[in-house]
Amino acid sequence: MSPVETPAPFAGPLVGVRVVDLTNVIMGPFATHILADMGADVIKVESAEGDSIRTGRPSRSPGMSGNFLHLNRNKRSVVLDLKSEAGMEAMRRLAASADVFVHALRPRAIRKLGLDYESVRAINPDIVHCGAYGFSAAGPYADKAAYDDIIQAGSGFAAFAAERDGAPSYAPTVICDKLAGQAIAYAVIAALFARERGAGGQAVEVPMFETAIEFMLLEHLGGFGFEPALEKPGYRRLLNAWRRPFATADGHCCILPYSDANWRDFLTEAGHAELVSDPRFATLPDRVAHIEVLYEIIDRTAPTRTNAEWVAFCDAASIPCMPVIALEDLPDDPHVKAVGLFATAEHPTEGAYRSIRPPVTFSGAPWTLRRHAPRHGEHTAEVLAELGLGPAARSETAPDAPAPAPDAPAPTPDASATAPAPATRPVPRPVG
Repeated sequence: MSPVETPAPFAGPLVGVRVVDLTNVIMGPFATHILADMGADVIKVESAEGDSIRTGRPSRSPGMSGNFLHLNRNKRSVVLDLKSEAGMEAMRRLAASADVFVHALRPRAIRKLGLDYESVRAINPDIVHCGAYGFSAAGPYADKAAYDDIIQAGSGFAAFAAERDGAPSYAPTVICDKLAGQAIAYAVIAALFARERGAGGQAVEVPMFETAIEFMLLEHLGGFGFEPALEKPGYRRLLNAWRRPFATADGHCCILPYSDANWRDFLTEAGHAELVSDPRFATLPDRVAHIEVLYEIIDRTAPTRTNAEWVAFCDAASIPCMPVIALEDLPDDPHVKAVGLFATAEHPTEGAYRSIRPPVTFSGAPWTLRRHAPRHGEHTAEVLAELGLGPAARSETAPDAPAPAPDAPAPTPDASATAPAPATRPVPRPVG
């Protein structure tokens, strides 16, 4: 990691790390969002059209959707025309100055662009170069188009819904995108750690497809984990149609007796003490084999009490229990409020918006909002100047980079951003 003067207070465990981010939408930006929140200087390279997630609606102004505001805070935006020689020269200089290069282009496309690992390593031998692919470059699907729905369909997510509901379906979230985003972040951090121990730079591949397959099989492997397989994949409790939030007197609640003691206490409270000694429910494997009987008892019993009554009983008995909370109600949840997960920030052009702090905390590096999500190309001139490119070169590099609106106020740091930005890193001389 390149030495820098550490700001005070410490701005994060990745302070001084520069990340070139050639990704868009959710998967890659989520990964670099994690890195940026840990203190990395993430430079988001955008085309003249910009990241498509900018265009989400509703928004207060074009190109600054609510999703974009959250995913791309603590980053800088640079517009480069990578089809021009000037744009590619700027990209090469940027790669030479970086610790990490992350992209989400297909293997063939990144090679054609001249930004594959071998090409970037020739400029910067110590680079951690991460290819975030839909499918591994080593397989026949390498150049298939990949979106979250595609990976849900191919990795077992969609098919498992049919085991329970009779027809395949998608989860109502981009689960594979977000899962891969986290995998990218931890893989990059591990590669940086290895580099610190003398391993040098390296290529890192994070394929969505393979990542999702392993993720799905962690609990569903079961008898399929033997060779030959003892049964097909599937954890019976999770595939049971009775596994769902249960209707209570005033809403829905997750009531989840799990341990032997949990079931003993719940069955007694529910008026079924005679089942406590039933051999069908004596151990966890026994209960899983007869889980529909137990879930049906919860389903019949749940409507006799309110959510608050169930939570009070279950908490007192250490039985896992949680009311169903809508997304829009989460900021008002007493625990969420107590830990300060949500706050209101003031964007210099977009006004007040909801800020969600990172769920992971570091005792030695309290999180700060160093930069609000950037306007499209907001930092192009600033970053290119750091790379030694003068005004004339800048106009050739990003001819379509938008200028700030005449009436837009100058960016100001958020009130919570107590740490100054890390010192600018010197640009290494290209090698080879």
